[in-house]
Amino acid sequence: MSAGGAEEEANLEFTPTWVVAAVCTVIVAISLAAERFLHYGGKFLKNKNQKPLYEALQKIKEELMLLGFISLLLTVSQNGITKICVPPSVTRYMLPCSLDEKEKVTVEHLLGQDRFHFERFFSFPRRLLAETRGTETETHALAKTEFCARKNKVPLLSVEALHHLHIFIFVLAVVHVTFSVLTVIFGGARIRQWKHWEDSIAKQNYETDQVLKRKVVDVQQHDFIKGRFSGFGKDSAIVGWLKSFFKQFYGSVTKSDYVTLRHGFIMTHCKANPKFNFHKYMIRALEDDFKQVVGISWYLWVFVVIFLLLNINGWHTYFWIAFIPFILLLAVGTKLEHVITQLAHEVAEKHAAIEGELVVQPSDDHFWFHRPHFVLFLIHFILFQNAFEIAFFFWIWVTYGFDSCIMGQVRYIVPRLIIGVFIQVLCSYSTLPLYAIVTQMGTHFKAAIFREHVQVRLAGWAQEAKKKKGVKADSQPGEGSSHAVAGIQLGSVFQKRASAAEDGASVPKVEGSAE
Repeated sequence: MSAGGAEEEANLEFTPTWVVAAVCTVIVAISLAAERFLHYGGKFLKNKNQKPLYEALQKIKEELMLLGFISLLLTVSQNGITKICVPPSVTRYMLPCSLDEKEKVTVEHLLGQDRFHFERFFSFPRRLLAETRGTETETHALAKTEFCARKNKVPLLSVEALHHLHIFIFVLAVVHVTFSVLTVIFGGARIRQWKHWEDSIAKQNYETDQVLKRKVVDVQQHDFIKGRFSGFGKDSAIVGWLKSFFKQFYGSVTKSDYVTLRHGFIMTHCKANPKFNFHKYMIRALEDDFKQVVGISWYLWVFVVIFLLLNINGWHTYFWIAFIPFILLLAVGTKLEHVITQLAHEVAEKHAAIEGELVVQPSDDHFWFHRPHFVLFLIHFILFQNAFEIAFFFWIWVTYGFDSCIMGQVRYIVPRLIIGVFIQVLCSYSTLPLYAIVTQMGTHFKAAIFREHVQVRLAGWAQEAKKKKGVKADSQPGEGSSHAVAGIQLGSVFQKRASAAEDGASVPKVEGSAE
């Protein structure tokens, strides 16, 4: 090997200290900057009383820590894994590419034709990192190959394959978190468009004439019933499901839907407080669910392992598996729309006319397995699976090239990308907003959100009372004892209200009264 090559392949023993210090400084600075960014982001969310989003940020930190541990584990166990030797016959089955493709890639590699410009550009840092190892990459790799060759066996996993797997896991986690954040941001923007409906309802509630004036309304003429229980096939279950299927693509939630579902929630969970801000509660509930969607649970890692196992040449697993989130997303959207339709059917079948507002009855019986939360599990899986498809595509493209045998033919690639974009758009602008409002039609509600908000309000009231007490004490110094007694009584009132907040029926009233 040439002297220039020996210098390029020098280890730390013969590397200038200023180079080592400079590289360490850059790496540590970037790491600390990322850590500080997450830290101040968390402080900002806490100051804004965004506890659900703060917990979601903590979940992201946990995922980053898990990725760091996986990276460390792969690095430490690299030498041990590459020294595991198996018979050559074992490695000839269940291959992502055929052995003919392997021979073709080997020939292209020897001729220097194994990379086109895009993949060569992005793989340069990886190859440079391998080259800087020099002796370790060549001599150690050869030693490990000879270690197994002496036993007439081959390594279970090569160093390069282990490195590619390492990169894929990191890319998958980053893409999943990014897609989840984008989905909640766009879905939340869609939900916030409903705020003017909430404002118009609040304005009507403040108009005394409208509140006291109760009129008899024909149920069949109500906008909610006409939109959900009228026309052709209203008594047919099949037609009802078909309408629900197509409804998710256009006008998934109308104003009549929002007003009726809101009124049903209030009459069920906080009847004493008709001015309850349902829109704000729904936003808080969605933010609380976001911390579950952004994480990668154990069953999702199991799915990754199963896919890697079944990614066999000729099976086109990467193509067929793209239809799983697609079908699940359509099923979830149809089910959520059908829940609204069921609520309309129940009212239309029981009443011919009503006095005042139309009231639907929330119930867990309308949901799969009587569990509204199961819908969140499916959305979590859909988002992860879609992120997995996109991450796998770009990882193969950058690592092996667009014409790789793992990538497959163009007729399999294009549908996958179209399905991925469709899932992301539909989930953001239709399914997630549907989930946010329809899952409130269950038997229970999230009392923890009420308790947290009430505690913040009570703390604010207490501070304001202390300030007023201090001002009065300064103006009337001779009445300190009476003010002390008043302060004690005020504290007891707050304690009673805080304890009352634990009761599900009275909490919404406190929430609404503070608006």
